[in-house]
Amino acid sequence: MPTPDLEKIAADLESLEETIIARLIDRAQFRRNRQAYLPGRSGFEGEARASLFEVRLRYQEEMDACFGRFCVPEERPFNRNLPAPRRRVHLPENCLEIDDYDRVNLTAAIQASYLDLVERICAPGDDAQYGSSVEHDVYAIQAISRRIHYGALYVAESKYRADPEAFEALLAPGDRGRLLARLTRAGVEARILERVVSKVEALQAPAVGNTRHRIDPAVVRDYYATWIIPLTKEGQVRYLQHRRPDRINVEQPREKETT
Repeated sequence: MPTPDLEKIAADLESLEETIIARLIDRAQFRRNRQAYLPGRSGFEGEARASLFEVRLRYQEEMDACFGRFCVPEERPFNRNLPAPRRRVHLPENCLEIDDYDRVNLTAAIQASYLDLVERICAPGDDAQYGSSVEHDVYAIQAISRRIHYGALYVAESKYRADPEAFEALLAPGDRGRLLARLTRAGVEARILERVVSKVEALQAPAVGNTRHRIDPAVVRDYYATWIIPLTKEGQVRYLQHRRPDRINVEQPREKETT
């Protein structure tokens, strides 16, 4: 069974920060366009209840499912009853010890939090660019979901292997509060938040004048602090609660920015 590669995990999580920020900046170039999120207003025949955003997300995930996207552990779908992959998918062996990745599916909370975030990063009003808006929504929300589930799965496994006896002692009585405390690394979280602010500023620095709508770095920082980091830790709790038993590997990895 492979050992968690903490250098790679840390690098991947940091890289996803840039992806998320870039996707949010792209979405913010359009107004809030609340019409795109109203149930039954998608313009699609037969979609009496779904919003345009929901229709766009489902169509994207149906295509992704055919290509095998959701065979990847950290790629958890927002929709159910998706088609099976239509191509043979060959993935490298991973270090995870869980039978069903959807035990750690946090997409419902991610979707609700993202729709609130749109209100905070976009200028108010309606520019009628609904199709473009939801296209960028899908790219952004999938990047956010990938970051949360990646951190939930791989970081939980690496933390467990660093001290399996301590985690087993917390898991046995179901002490959720102490388990969350054990998973929390306040110093790492603070550095992530500082880095996110710097990246938002850096990615928007080339924009000249009012050519592009800028998002407030504090809003992205707050989203990380309020949603991304807490949901990642919630996923870590779920992973550990459903981790396969009798697979204890004692290792002492160095600390990385892997919350």
